[in-house]
Amino acid sequence: MKIGYARVSTEDQLQDSQLDALNSAGCERVYRESYSGKSKSRPELERMIDALREGDIVVVQRLDRLGRSLKDLIELLDGFKQQGVQFISLNENIDTTTAVGELAFHMIGSIAQFERRLISERTKAGLDAARARGRKGGRKAKLSKADIKKAKAMLNDPEMTKAEVAKHFDVSRPTLNKALEDS
Repeated sequence: MKIGYARVSTEDQLQDSQLDALNSAGCERVYRESYSGKSKSRPELERMIDALREGDIVVVQRLDRLGRSLKDLIELLDGFKQQGVQFISLNENIDTTTAVGELAFHMIGSIAQFERRLISERTKAGLDAARARGRKGGRKAKLSKADIKKAKAMLNDPEMTKAEVAKHFDVSRPTLNKALEDS
């Protein structure tokens, strides 16, 4: 089934040219919405994605009608591919039902994978640089050094249980145990 998606940024804009192009392309169902491309909330796009089945073809007039950014567009196209859904962008002549369109799709996917790896490498380099400067990542400790000292003193009392000490400091027993081990 060919499924069209049309989007305009404001209520004042008309979708007529998009709808005409999608109807000419043979779309049996068209999802329409008026939301800014920057908006994460695009209910009609979400409804369309939920309704897609393997073998369907998503058609848009232009790529920028579908994705908010290159990253967003690539994620959507990757999701389509994983569902077994083909994609056609009429203005850019991207048609994953053809060999050339499939190549274009793979090139876009390769760029996305490259971008993700670069982001990952930059993040790791930033964390390594922070560690070299003595910064430690992660969540702030629930118990201060003074709290741990008090907890140890409380546990010297044979009638005091770890559960009671943990409750006193409003932490779980495993958190208390870890703090005592690390000190």
